[in-house]
Amino acid sequence: MSDQEKTAEKSELEMTLRQRVEAALEKVRPSLQRDGGDIELLDIVDGVARVRLQGACAGCPMSQMTLAWGVEQALRKEVPEIVRVETDRPLPSFGGLPFGRPAAG
Repeated sequence: MSDQEKTAEKSELEMTLRQRVEAALEKVRPSLQRDGGDIELLDIVDGVARVRLQGACAGCPMSQMTLAWGVEQALRKEVPEIVRVETDRPLPSFGGLPFGRPAAG
């Protein structure tokens, strides 16, 4: 392993959980912005990242799918400590059915 690789690995380990989540969000942000949306990290508690979808994403019926299959999958891949991603407000449903998780009950 080169010195540059060792330095990169060390700095990645030293990053806080929030910094790592923010870095992972930076990777998905361009695709959200292409569709007129964005995402803001609000908090991380017990492995749950709480986010706010903004712009076109906030009211889009596909936002549940975006959150579950885009944002959450990317975060879980990049930051294994993240077990779930939630929004700060209810998302619109698509055809009356939520995406990503079975209905509670």
